[in-house]
Amino acid sequence: MKIVQFLLYPSLLTLALACGQTSSGNEDQPVGVTLDTTAAGDSAAYTIRVLDAEKPSPRKEMKGKIGATEITVNYGSPSVRNRVIWGGLEPYGEVWRTGANEATSIQFSTDVQVEGKALKAGRYGFFAIPNQDKWTLIFNSVADQWGAFDYDATKDVLRVDVMPQSKGENAEQLDYQIEGNAVILRWEKLAVPFTIAAAQ
Repeated sequence: MKIVQFLLYPSLLTLALACGQTSSGNEDQPVGVTLDTTAAGDSAAYTIRVLDAEKPSPRKEMKGKIGATEITVNYGSPSVRNRVIWGGLEPYGEVWRTGANEATSIQFSTDVQVEGKALKAGRYGFFAIPNQDKWTLIFNSVADQWGAFDYDATKDVLRVDVMPQSKGENAEQLDYQIEGNAVILRWEKLAVPFTIAAAQ
């Protein structure tokens, strides 16, 4: 009997611990957490949390730091699914929500410079006008809205122009990353970086 108890004890302990973890009151926590790293290998550079995995384009949140500034991007993460993305699903020359479903929002914990232009600390709706050779990135004062259907250019706080970069490898899902002093929108074979610096 003692031998049976000895063999059963580790299994019962594991089961008890698992039950304790699932009943800890954290049911509202994100579905999953993915830790991504920068090219420099800094494992604390940014994290991507899956907030709602049930949607075809999961809702995600990227959090990270550049200098003393904490940056949070909340976005829907669509997949390529063998579609033509740039100039197809996402037409050139039109305002795009930089994600899927609800418009993407971006938040800065301190005053910053985006591509050398001043932007106050706060949370903004984040839109873009993609083109083949140049993208216009838009920071709008209305952070919570569905898509770009109610986008109002008169509420724009800042616009900056950046150059998209072609990548050889395909990023099936849209994600945001931090690398060095830049936030990068990455989807399909395109990367769109924009630099963040401390306010002056």
